Amino acid sequence: MLDINLIRNRPEWVKEQVAKRNDSAPIDEILQTDQRRREILQEVEALRQERNVASKAIGRVMGQLKKAQKADDAKLVAELTQQTEDAKAAPRKIGERISELDEELREVEAKFRDLQMWVPNMPHETTPIGPDEEHNVIREPEGEPTPTFEFEPKPHWELGVDLDIIDFERGVKLSGSRFYLLKGWGARLQRALIQFMLDTHTLQHGYTEIYPPFIVRSEIFEGAAQLPKFFDNIYRDAEEDYMLLATAEVALTNVHRDEILDEQDLPLKYVAYTPCFRREKMSAGKDVRGIKRGHQFDKVEMYRYVLPENSYDYHEALLQDAKDICDALGFRYRVLELATGDIGFGMAKTYDIEVWAAGCHEWLEVSSISNAEDFQARRANIRYRPADGGKPRYPHTLNASGLALPRVMIAILENNQQADGSVVIPEVLRPYMGGAAIIPA
Repeated sequence: MLDINLIRNRPEWVKEQVAKRNDSAPIDEILQTDQRRREILQEVEALRQERNVASKAIGRVMGQLKKAQKADDAKLVAELTQQTEDAKAAPRKIGERISELDEELREVEAKFRDLQMWVPNMPHETTPIGPDEEHNVIREPEGEPTPTFEFEPKPHWELGVDLDIIDFERGVKLSGSRFYLLKGWGARLQRALIQFMLDTHTLQHGYTEIYPPFIVRSEIFEGAAQLPKFFDNIYRDAEEDYMLLATAEVALTNVHRDEILDEQDLPLKYVAYTPCFRREKMSAGKDVRGIKRGHQFDKVEMYRYVLPENSYDYHEALLQDAKDICDALGFRYRVLELATGDIGFGMAKTYDIEVWAAGCHEWLEVSSISNAEDFQARRANIRYRPADGGKPRYPHTLNASGLALPRVMIAILENNQQADGSVVIPEVLRPYMGGAAIIPA
C-alpha cells in the first residue's frame, strides 16, 4: 500500500497518478477517514489525561473527608461525601466515553485500512503513459531469427492432437472448459521445462529454490496486492479462509511477512515452481483455443527482495534472467514496456516478454517482470534494519515469470515442427528427456 503521508501531503498528485493508470481510488474518502481517525485519537488522549486528573481529585477529596470525620464536623462530612461521589462519577463517565470512542476507532481504522487497499501503486517516472495496452512500447525483437517453413505450420491445438500429447476432450470431461490433459511426450516436455528453468535459475543465476504451499490464507493475497482487487478471479475454499495460488509471487512476497531483515541479508533471490489457478473471469472470450489461457497452468517464478536505492538495476537484471531462458530455448522474442494503464495493480514498472509462435502467428506473453517498489512490503509488513543503525525501512520487491509454461510449450511445438509432423526438442531440454531429440509423429 502507499505511505499514508504521501496521500496526506500530495493528494492531487496521487489522484493524477491513479488517473494515468486508467483507474480510480477513494482518495478523498481516505483523507476524511484519516482525519476522523486522528480526531478520535486526540480526543481519547485528552480524555485519558482528564481521567488522570479526575482520579487524583478523588484522593484529595477523600483525604479532606477523613479529616472532617475525625473533626466530627457533620455538615462538612456531608458536603465532602457528596463531592467524593461526584469525583468518583467523573472518571466513570470519562471511561464510558473512552470506550465509545475505542469502538468507533476500531470501526474507523478497519474502514481506513480497507480504503487504502483499493489504492494502486504509483507508476514509476519511466513507465510509458497511456490508458491501455495499445500504448505499450514495443522494443525490437531479439533472439533467434523468426522460423520459416516450406509448409504451412500447424497451430498447437492441431499439432498436440496429431501427436497425441494434448487431450482437450478428456480435460473438458474432467473439469470443464479451459482445461486439458498433457500426456506422454507432452507431459514429459512440461516436466523437462520446469526442471530446466529451475536448474538455470538456481545453478546459473544464483536463486534459492522455494517449494511453497499452494493453498494460503487470504491475508497472504492481501500482502501481495492481489486482494481485494482480484477477489473474483481467485479459487477459494467455500468453508475455510484458504485460497489457491494464482501465482507463486503471492507466496514468495510473504515468505518474510512481519519480519525485520538485516541490510546485509539483501538482496534475497528466490525461485519457485507452482501450479497456478485463476478463474479468468476478466478474460472471458479471449484466447479460447488451445492452451493459451486456462484456469490451471504451471509457472516458474523469480522473486527478489532488494535495497530501494538499486532496485531498478535489479529490475534490469531480472529481465535478463528471463531473457536467458528465451535465448536458451531458441525463441524469437520481444520486450514490451507496459503503459501506465496496463501495469498490474501493485506494480510501478513492468516489462513483458513475448515469444513468437509460428503456428498461431502470434506473439505470446511468457513473462512479466515487475518492480513493486515498497508497495508489497508495506502490505506484508516486511522491513530491514539499515547497517547504520537507523530505524527499519521497507525493501523493494520484484517478481518475474521465469517462464510461464503453457505458452512456452506452444512456442516450442509450433516453431520446431517438421514437415512429417514431428517436433524437434530444443537441445537444452534433451538431457531432461532421456536424450531424445525428437517428439515423433
